[in-house]
Amino acid sequence: MNLFDPQGPVAAANSTILVDSVFIMLVIVVPTIVAILGFAFWFRASNPKARFQPDFVYSGRVEMVVWAIPALTVILLGGVAWIGSHQLDPAAPVPGTGSPVRIQAVSLDWKWLFIYPDQRIATVNTLTVPAGAELNFQLTSSSVMNTFFIPQLGSMIYTMNGMVTKLNLRADNEGKLQGLSAHFSGDGFPDMMFDVNVISPLAFPEWVATTAKTDAVLNADSYTKLMQQGVETGRPTYRLEDPRLFDLIATQHIPPGPGPELASEAGRSHSGGHDAR
Repeated sequence: MNLFDPQGPVAAANSTILVDSVFIMLVIVVPTIVAILGFAFWFRASNPKARFQPDFVYSGRVEMVVWAIPALTVILLGGVAWIGSHQLDPAAPVPGTGSPVRIQAVSLDWKWLFIYPDQRIATVNTLTVPAGAELNFQLTSSSVMNTFFIPQLGSMIYTMNGMVTKLNLRADNEGKLQGLSAHFSGDGFPDMMFDVNVISPLAFPEWVATTAKTDAVLNADSYTKLMQQGVETGRPTYRLEDPRLFDLIATQHIPPGPGPELASEAGRSHSGGHDAR
């Protein structure tokens, strides 16, 4: 999960913004540290050349330096952030090769469900995508707010119950990456990790065909069992019975989960309820 080892154009742009921002801020940080050390050394008690000026009140030159450099730095840093944030709009298209892959992600307590509506399959805690293809994500939550983040692909984004957020990414190189939840959501939060397998475009249809042969079926009933709180240690796969399942989840036609429940009686009495939402 190395932010400085991007595997896609969005992550590469995020890394560039991060590095540029650090160097821009160093324009203030480094001279300030040098000035502190320089002033402390020059105005030490043993230096007879240092002039003591108790009546010094104002200097236009000093004021110009003190205010102009930070102001220019803030303007430059704000410009980099403003331009970069608009260029990296999560919903903006990320052109790729071949046909785009549509993926619907649902954050559960405490696992990730990935639905491929066009391929009629679904996976838990593992995401398989073809290299070079545009990845069109639709994201929602089954209960509390959560965060979807693949550091080496970029653009951390929130998932919320009753709401759909969009995210477009692309993975350029084959390999295995790691995704995670970046928003605390209860006891099983540390285990809300998922594998990201980037395979060749030629191998992707074969993976879909193999996955579609599974005996497990994902429908409203099996989803209701899956959304129960618990950490999923395996990587189950499903055949998708109803391609509208994600819409039913996002529109709350399938009732949302209760969210992480407070473990102690003291916590329940303090919150005045039975869950932490």
